[in-house]
Amino acid sequence: MERIYETMFIIDPTLEGEERENVVENVKRIISERVGGKIESVDRWGIRKLAFKVRRFTEGDYTVILFRASPERVGTLEDFYHVTPQIFRWQTFRRVDLEKKERKEAKRVEKAEDKEIQESQEHENRKREEKRTWDRRRRREIRGKSQR
Repeated sequence: MERIYETMFIIDPTLEGEERENVVENVKRIISERVGGKIESVDRWGIRKLAFKVRRFTEGDYTVILFRASPERVGTLEDFYHVTPQIFRWQTFRRVDLEKKERKEAKRVEKAEDKEIQESQEHENRKREEKRTWDRRRRREIRGKSQR
């Protein structure tokens, strides 16, 4: 079963802009190919000041990626972060809130579809009942004319 994950990583700000962009592309490729995930959004925050000094850095280039993947394969992304020196901080976590929101929406849609089907069946039943009533009246009229 696929889950929704969000990963945030901070890239060395001393790299050239194109190099930082290549690192982001590599992460996206790893998510797609090795993790088998589907990327839903990539949010580049750019260079921001860090809350505290990390290694020798006081600022970093932030990127947030939202993706879907199977839980067993997410560790592959963490392994990639460990061996990529350009990325000096990262965090990946499951977005349970988005999963709940999605399930709730799916239930709402299913409920609306069920209601629509039920209303359609009720409409058909009313039409059948009206036809029966009309048929009975018609038969009575015909019987009444034939007895005269």
